[in-house]
Amino acid sequence: MAEKQAASPGVRMLIDYGPLAVFFGVNAIAQGPVLARVFAATVAFMVAMAAAIALSWWKTRHVSPMLWITAAFVLLFGGLTLYFHDQTFIQIKPTIIYTMFAVVLGYGVIADKPLLQMLLEQAYPGLSARGWRLLTINWALFFLAAAVVNEVVRHFVSWDQWVFFKTWIMIPVTLVFAMLNIPLLLKHGLQLEKPEEAPIPPQE
Repeated sequence: MAEKQAASPGVRMLIDYGPLAVFFGVNAIAQGPVLARVFAATVAFMVAMAAAIALSWWKTRHVSPMLWITAAFVLLFGGLTLYFHDQTFIQIKPTIIYTMFAVVLGYGVIADKPLLQMLLEQAYPGLSARGWRLLTINWALFFLAAAVVNEVVRHFVSWDQWVFFKTWIMIPVTLVFAMLNIPLLLKHGLQLEKPEEAPIPPQE
């Protein structure tokens, strides 16, 4: 079996956020009516997710479960968007993914099962059981809020505004939220040379 290797922060950012940046970029430069740009951006998004998986394997000899899950949903809902000629599918994908993560993590808290710890494996060395529990609660609440916000936004703004929201609002908000968790993690035993490089869930 191939040995896992650590990815540099730049590679991690490229893997986690590159596909969404491609989605935004293609939508911005594509010509024609809205549906044509939806198609172009969706196809580019699907290809970029496949490339992210390949890059993850090439650089780390590992693909995280969360990246697999995100890629599967991108391919499924991207395919539905193309087949039915309906942008709704690609827009509700984040809602479904966020809700699924919130439910799974919430179940882990209620059932006292360290599901987030299983997903992130050794990404947070030294973190205590209480630290994992608090981190799980925080991310579950974050994903629940993100699902609600995505539904509200997609119903009240245009396609281009929604793409802007997904790229230039949700990514910074997710990064800031991850950074806000660092003091809590350090308090509960996190042992990283550079805590600011603590991993965060991929942005779908």
